[in-house]
Amino acid sequence: MSNYDLIIQNGTVATAADVFQADIGIKDGKIVQIGQSLSGAARTIDASGKYVLPGGIDSHVHISQPSGEGIEMADDFESGTLSAVFGGNTTIMPFCLQEKGKSLREVLTAYHALAEGQCYTDVSFHLIISDPSDAVLGQELPALVADGYPSLKVFMTYESLRLDDAQILKTLDVARRTGATVMVHCENEDAIRFLIEKHELAGDVAPRAHASTRPVAVEREATHRALTLAEIVDVPVVIVHVSNGEAMEEIARARTRGVKVVGETCPQYLTLTAKDLDGMDWEGAKLVCSPPPRDEDAQKECWRGIETGAFELFSSDHCPFRYNDQHGKLNPKGRTNFRHIPNGIPGIETRLPILFSQGFMAGRIDLPRFVALTSTNHAKTYGLYPQKGTIAVGADADIAIWDPTIQRTIRHAELHDGADYSPYEGIEITGWPITTIVAGKTVVENGVLVGTKGHGQYRKAAARQINKQSNLTRATS
Repeated sequence: MSNYDLIIQNGTVATAADVFQADIGIKDGKIVQIGQSLSGAARTIDASGKYVLPGGIDSHVHISQPSGEGIEMADDFESGTLSAVFGGNTTIMPFCLQEKGKSLREVLTAYHALAEGQCYTDVSFHLIISDPSDAVLGQELPALVADGYPSLKVFMTYESLRLDDAQILKTLDVARRTGATVMVHCENEDAIRFLIEKHELAGDVAPRAHASTRPVAVEREATHRALTLAEIVDVPVVIVHVSNGEAMEEIARARTRGVKVVGETCPQYLTLTAKDLDGMDWEGAKLVCSPPPRDEDAQKECWRGIETGAFELFSSDHCPFRYNDQHGKLNPKGRTNFRHIPNGIPGIETRLPILFSQGFMAGRIDLPRFVALTSTNHAKTYGLYPQKGTIAVGADADIAIWDPTIQRTIRHAELHDGADYSPYEGIEITGWPITTIVAGKTVVENGVLVGTKGHGQYRKAAARQINKQSNLTRATS
C-alpha cells in the first residue's frame, strides 16, 4: 500500500510566512507530510524549477446572481469554477443575494441547488443583505452564522440593494454579537444619482460617464461613513474593492482610532484607468464596474497599498456579463445610456497571473506577500483557515504549481469564463499556474483539464472569535 496518494517533489514551496525547498505528501485530500526526499506515492509530480503555492482563494466573486430584468450573468457555477481553477484558484466565495421580500434560507437553498454537482473548485458563500427585517436580523442571520455562513455584504449604493445608516448599524450590531464578518460596498448613492441627473440633462450618456458620475469623492465619503458606523458599533469590517488613495487614507485613519478594518483591492485598479472607458467609445461598456477605474495617480496609490500592507486582500470582483448580447452589456437600454449597462467585469482566471507577474515577478512584493494577498488572508478573514489558505500538515491539499518562465499574453479566446471578452486583453504576463490540485485531486495538469466538475465541494466557514485581534499577514515595509 502506498504511503501517499500523491507526492509533489523538488518544488519551491511558499506560504505567507516562508519560502523553502520541500516535497509534499498528500493522502485522502489532505497534506500529511512536508519533508525531503519523500517516496512511496501512487503518483508523483516533479515541480523542479516551479513554485508550489497554496491554491488561490477568490473571496469576491459574483456567479449566477440576479442582475435585473432581462439581464443575465455570463457565468454559472460550472464555467465560473472552471475558469477559476485554470487561474490557479482552489476555492471561490460567491455571493448569495437576498432579494427584497425573500428569506435568507430561501435564497440559500436556491443558490446551493445551482452549485450542487457543478463545481471544479471548492466554494463557500457570502450572504448579501438587502432586506434587514426584524425577522432576518433577529432570527435568520444569527442562526445562519452559527450554521457556517458567517460572512455578509451590505451595499451603500444601488437602489435595490442599498441600506440606510440605521439599517447598517443594526446589521453591524448583529455581526458584533454573533462573530459575523461584514463586507461593505462604499459609494454614496444619493450623490451618484445627483450626478447622473446632471449628466443626462447634458446628454452625456456614453459609458465614460459611468466614471465621472462615481468620482473618488463618493467612495471616500462612504468609506469614512462605513468606518464611522463600525466604530460606533465596535465591530470589524472589510472595505471591499478600494480604488484610490483617498479611501485608503480613510482606512488608515480609522486604524489609528482602533477600528479593526480589512482593506481589499482588485486587478482593475492596478491595470485600468477611467480613460479606457472614454477612448473605447461604446466599447467602454466592457469596463463598466463600480467603483470605476480611476486615474494613473490612484493606480499608483493602489499599488502602494499592495506593497505596504494597506491592503490585506486582493480579489477579482469577478462579475461577468457578455458584451455583445441583448442580455448583457449591450442590452436594449444599455445601448443608449450608461446607467443601464450592467455593472461588473470578468477576471477570475486572470487575478492571480496579473499580481504574480506585475507584483512578484516585477519585484514589487515577495512571494509570501503574494500568498498572503491571494490566499492566506482570505482564509483567515472568512473563517476557512487553517483548513484552507496554507501549505501545512493537516490542511486541505489545495495547491497551485506555477511556472515562472512562461511568457503569455492575456487573450480571452484562451480563457474559460462565459463572457465574450476580457478587460485585460493584451496584457503581457510572466509566470502562470500550470497545475491546480483541489483537495488532493489534480484538476488541471500542465495546462490541461484532467478533473471533472462535481469534485469541488461546499465548505462551511467558522465565525470569527469576537473581539479577537487580526492575525492577517501584512507587509512590514
